[in-house]
Amino acid sequence: MIKKQDILCLAGAAVFACAPLVLDAYWTDVLNNIGLYAILALSLNIILGQCGLFQMGHAAFFAVGAYTSAILNTMFDIPLLWTMPLAGILAGLFGLIVARPIIHLRGDYLLIVTIGIVEIIRIALINDVGGLTGGANGIFGIDRPMLFGLKIKRPYQFFYLIWGFCAVTIFLFHRLENSRFGRALNYIKDDDVAAEGSGIDISRYKLIAFVIGAFWAGMVGTIFAGKMKIISPESFSFWESVLLFTIVILGGMGSIRGVLLGAFLIIGLPELFRDFASARMLVFGAAMIAMMIFRTQGLLPPLPRKYDVSRFFSKAEGEQS
Repeated sequence: MIKKQDILCLAGAAVFACAPLVLDAYWTDVLNNIGLYAILALSLNIILGQCGLFQMGHAAFFAVGAYTSAILNTMFDIPLLWTMPLAGILAGLFGLIVARPIIHLRGDYLLIVTIGIVEIIRIALINDVGGLTGGANGIFGIDRPMLFGLKIKRPYQFFYLIWGFCAVTIFLFHRLENSRFGRALNYIKDDDVAAEGSGIDISRYKLIAFVIGAFWAGMVGTIFAGKMKIISPESFSFWESVLLFTIVILGGMGSIRGVLLGAFLIIGLPELFRDFASARMLVFGAAMIAMMIFRTQGLLPPLPRKYDVSRFFSKAEGEQS
């Protein structure tokens, strides 16, 4: 049965899909950037929002994916979108290697370690690891993505590529959130001691969440490389991780709709008020502080979970009879 909420979401998506028809190239590109950060924040939401791991090194996985695709494309002439799965796999493998020894850490300790990881990656890229990363200058001449024989190079074309990928991400992560795995992550976030006492292997689930988030961030790096045509270490600084962390916290940890709203606010509002360059960040920062004081759960926190328990009662009644 189709719910009223689903109809409203589909109608909103249809209206949003028409945005490039009424917006100029600049604002369409702003929406493209919002879409990229939304997908990245959704991948971080698996780790931070659903599992409760304070991870502020997500830009490192983003960088691994982008550089993997750039190197394969420029050196081996592999079509860019073909490199996306491998970029995700290598980013996920890197996430596994990084997370395995630190997954037992909690709170601020994990946060500090992940900050160090993103800085290590940035410095390694600047130092031109293996002569492949181009040092501080980065990698030039990356091809545009090709999809069904069409070269994607205009803002409106990237709009449909990025937001199409975002729609797939929302669908998959929503299914993941409502799966047994997603429920286990939420139990770990609420109380990992109680979750472990209930038979959940918390280290294993935390590690899987880390790898899934890293894998998805790596694939986003492929689209970013094709959009920019040039990547450099400065594109994956600690500030990028701060932005992603802020988007998840502002929107509401564990909330997909909250993450989307957070991406629009954090990435879109500064562009909307660019004419007030001298004061826009001051006002925006004050609003953020006020929000964190008066609405600590985020703007759109996760909705309470509802489970249909009628089937359990009917089963019990049947056994009694």
